[in-house]
Amino acid sequence: MTEPADSRERILEQIGGWRGVFDSALPVVVFVLANTVGGLTVAVWSAVGAAVLVAALRLVQRRSPQQAFGGLFGVVLAAYIAHRTGSAKGFFLLGIWASFGYAAVCAGSVLVRWPLVGVIWEYVESGSTGWRRDRSMMRVYTWTTAMWAGVFLARGLVQHFLYDANRTGWLAVARIAMGYPVTLGALGVTLLMVRRVSRRSRPLPPETLPPEPLPSESLAPPLPPPSLPPPSSPRRS
Repeated sequence: MTEPADSRERILEQIGGWRGVFDSALPVVVFVLANTVGGLTVAVWSAVGAAVLVAALRLVQRRSPQQAFGGLFGVVLAAYIAHRTGSAKGFFLLGIWASFGYAAVCAGSVLVRWPLVGVIWEYVESGSTGWRRDRSMMRVYTWTTAMWAGVFLARGLVQHFLYDANRTGWLAVARIAMGYPVTLGALGVTLLMVRRVSRRSRPLPPETLPPEPLPSESLAPPLPPPSLPPPSSPRRS
């Protein structure tokens, strides 16, 4: 597998991979269906149960414990907020706050000229900070980070509007549709742009460089070929 493909797989693994679409959607769908059938209390416990099931499956499949317990903690906290507010739509408050927080972090990193996409990408790749002196890489990292800020801001605004309108069902639809599908799309654009500028900005690896000419054996100019004596004329008798 090539190095760019390795980077892509590592980043996908950090956000849960393609399996994360199902894992993140299941507790939300279960919560909405249970709330419709049995009310808020049933919905809260059903969502927590679904999150526990997802976490257990992740551990059994030897996936990252951080992802397993991180997703479980998020669902438990969202269920607790819904229980405390006494409203089903409170289940989505944590996601709305998180979206606005992520948007603020991305925008702030652009303003201080440490775009978050560049920080994360270069940490995964090499851990160096030399990319900040490369104008083309800084430009791409800045634009992609601004794109992520727009994604998070749009997600927060749409869900906040539906929250104020008390549209719990549509909140669930927006949460799922603007969650992993949009995240994976934005990630694809980011990978495409960053890989393109990385190929232009970074030097070729040693094995692809042309071989250097061998040094001359002597700095003195080459000697002329030895002169041969003229042929002798035949003797006459």
